[in-house]
Amino acid sequence: MHDFETLEGRVVLVTGGGSGLGAAICEMLAKEGAKVALADIHEQRAQTAAQRLRDEGANIMPCSMDVGVADDVRRTMEAVVAQFGKLDAIVNNAGIDVTAPIDELDTDVWERVLRTNLTGPFLMAKLGKDHLSPGGHIVNIASTAARRAWPNASAYHASKWGLMGLSHALHAELRGKGLKVSAVVAGGMRTPFLLDRFPDIDASTLQDPANVARAVRFVLTQPPETVVPEVMVLPMKETSWP
Repeated sequence: MHDFETLEGRVVLVTGGGSGLGAAICEMLAKEGAKVALADIHEQRAQTAAQRLRDEGANIMPCSMDVGVADDVRRTMEAVVAQFGKLDAIVNNAGIDVTAPIDELDTDVWERVLRTNLTGPFLMAKLGKDHLSPGGHIVNIASTAARRAWPNASAYHASKWGLMGLSHALHAELRGKGLKVSAVVAGGMRTPFLLDRFPDIDASTLQDPANVARAVRFVLTQPPETVVPEVMVLPMKETSWP
């Protein structure tokens, strides 16, 4: 097996790692032998998720961080490198949504969604790229909300369509520096992000977040000469796509 085909020994920082897809990505990374920095805006959630993986033998570092605050991002990057000695990949997974028609969508709520979902990945890239090892990787978790639109989600759509633009722009800009940038476009998953907010949703039409984590593993294990700028992962039964 080539070195690039394994995640063993790699240091990966995952935002929003305390629950849902982020937790599934951290679990996948830990099982593959990666060293994981599990970041979450909720300190206790990060600690609890990290301890659960540590009990299974993972080398893991919990981090309390708001991706939309530059000082938080800068401090976390420095702490991860101090702890593990390097940083090989960043997974921008943290995301929030507010379901409301535009008449009821307050400006501060709009700005909070954009700050987490779009400014956050921008700050992670801007402040993290110089910490990345040669051949380092930034993975942006996008959504089918970046490929279509529905009512009462204008902030979320704007943030995810924007994230796709940011991801492809950084792919074009950073590849000359030897850094890879990938967007993983995820369809609906059985995570609290959907299940807690839409209790009537048919969970059988959603996918296990572990399946999307496998796609993250796929993009992280390409040969050095190859990058996957975008990949889409959909549940077979999702009726709203295409």
